[in-house]
Amino acid sequence: MTAAPDHLPPLAGLENARLDWRQDDSGESAPHSSAFDDVYFSRHDGRAETEHVFLAANRLPERFRDWQAPRPFVIGETGFGTGLNMLCAWACFDAHAPAGARLHLVSTEKFPLARDDLARALTAWPDLAERAAALVAQWPEPVAGVHRLWLDDRVTLDLHFGDTTERLQLLDGAVDAWFLDGFAPSKNPEMWHDALFAAMAARSRPGATFATFTCAGVVKRGLRAAGFAWRKVPGFGRKREMLAGEIETPPADERRRATPWLTPPAVQTARRVAVIGAGLAGTTVAAALARRGVAVTLIDREGPGAGASGNAQGALYVKLAADTNLQSRCYLAGLLHSRRWLAALDPDQALWSPGGVLQLATTAREARRQARFLANHPLPERVVRGVDAEEAGRLAGLDLPHGGLDYPLAGWVRPDALCRRLAASDGVSAYRGEVRELSPIAGDDEDGGWRLTLSGGDGGGGGKNGENTLEVDQVVIAAANGSNRFAQTAALPLQPVRGQISRLTLPQGAPAPARVVCAGGYVMPPIDATLTFGASFAPNDADAATREADHTFNLEELERTLPGYAAALTEAGAELSPAALDGRTAVRAASPDKSPYAGPVPDAEAWRRDYAALAKDATLIPATPGRHHPGLWISAAHGSRGLASAPLCAELIASRICDEPLPLEAPLADHLHPGRRVIRDLIRGH
Repeated sequence: MTAAPDHLPPLAGLENARLDWRQDDSGESAPHSSAFDDVYFSRHDGRAETEHVFLAANRLPERFRDWQAPRPFVIGETGFGTGLNMLCAWACFDAHAPAGARLHLVSTEKFPLARDDLARALTAWPDLAERAAALVAQWPEPVAGVHRLWLDDRVTLDLHFGDTTERLQLLDGAVDAWFLDGFAPSKNPEMWHDALFAAMAARSRPGATFATFTCAGVVKRGLRAAGFAWRKVPGFGRKREMLAGEIETPPADERRRATPWLTPPAVQTARRVAVIGAGLAGTTVAAALARRGVAVTLIDREGPGAGASGNAQGALYVKLAADTNLQSRCYLAGLLHSRRWLAALDPDQALWSPGGVLQLATTAREARRQARFLANHPLPERVVRGVDAEEAGRLAGLDLPHGGLDYPLAGWVRPDALCRRLAASDGVSAYRGEVRELSPIAGDDEDGGWRLTLSGGDGGGGGKNGENTLEVDQVVIAAANGSNRFAQTAALPLQPVRGQISRLTLPQGAPAPARVVCAGGYVMPPIDATLTFGASFAPNDADAATREADHTFNLEELERTLPGYAAALTEAGAELSPAALDGRTAVRAASPDKSPYAGPVPDAEAWRRDYAALAKDATLIPATPGRHHPGLWISAAHGSRGLASAPLCAELIASRICDEPLPLEAPLADHLHPGRRVIRDLIRGH
């Protein structure tokens, strides 16, 4: 049995693999690890070795051919290296799996290759070039954590960067076949130890297989102690023997022992899902489910891209805490995820721009906070770096009196157009109306589905007083500030936050920022000759009317962020009076702790009964798993940073619904769990 670590490893960049290129037995140049004094593969027979050791010994061709489950087949790997094993598995899947099958690859890597080294290494196999190009195009920065890549419509790759054992302990997901790879035990003894094999066992499905090139005693003993049965089988080339085997009954996962309320709900049928709300949260969920073959009905009173997601331009940015916390980890993971997701969704950049974001330090206090952040988070400069005023001005294309943090991978997006694009995804049907009531459909078990009572449009069923009904297997609520208006979600507190942006049509030749610049407010590069800046911030205000006073506030904030810029605009002929500005107001939703809700909806009444003892002793650990409303999910409380959080939360929910490994470490998925507030209130006696 194995549990997740008590804490996450430091949020930091990783060291890239140090390579030299040596001639192998065939006389061809192949990558060699300087750190481990071992080769990644032989150009002469490396692919044949992969196919023998990992594909054939795990019986993948026949298992792929017979795969009929609605969930994907999951392969786990210890040591991604050049990706050759995974590319070969993908090719095998394409050759043998039926059309409706899906493949999910999970691989760990402590020393990821630099992008150029990866591309060079994979040139050895021209017939894999198209697959290699898809991998290289999405190759993430070397940051500890989970990085999800969409290799094609049927194949997903999760790269878990960091120590292999630690990564598997943090994995929330289960594996069907293991590639137990990595440099040989004699070269890399730190990887091959009992904790690794225990983590593999705990993340295995019943009957999961494994294969490895080595027959080392430490491997045989460790596998057997973890519950794997192994046998020696013929090895490849000059290696006479290797190991293969399986685990019929994996050990119980101890992850939820301390937090039983976070036990995931049982997997249910998900042929038809209704998504309530067609803003960023709802359309990203709808598209994520549709990509997995689920039929989605997307319901919104005003249609896609209304409300807080209806702006013509929005900043893709994060503001990370100086001292690492779970919220910052989630948002940084979300920023990196959104960047890859947007590049895959819209490679022509019609909907977004990766122009970067400058977060200025306009006060001494903010400068100290940023310095502490950089000291605590040694991240790659491609992710975030400190810049002085001169460099910040060069990046922004304006004279700036302050330096700050530069996020080169951030930028801006057209949220309204993005929502419309996602709502038009194959498999998504839009319904314009309002959900009046959610009712579970009684059945013999908890898998009965949901009945939605709707007003407006044609809900697909008869009704009275202009109402219709829709019956589905599961429901995702993504209705922003209205997400807790249903009986099942009333226990989840949401705070309305009114925000107004200001828009100015720029005269020809007027100066404009080349990068998103933010401090107390933000200003974005112009699109369609329109400069957008703001935004006002008014908690507990749900009035959507545009106010001249907020234009005044935004102009004042613009001057604080970019001193002298307003005067330069006026000199160029722009009219900057509040009355001359255009604007748009929206009401965002925030949670009390400012992290989104993403996951299953807890049965709050049951939790209050089952965990009532926590009010008297918060150290008690009840044995009862958390009860949830079956097949009911929520993605809400994204506040002003939904572009960095909603796509990742959508993948989290879709992965849970479709029984896949999660795109976040287990503690981060737990942090986003909608029931966290119920437990907090119980402990505090509320």
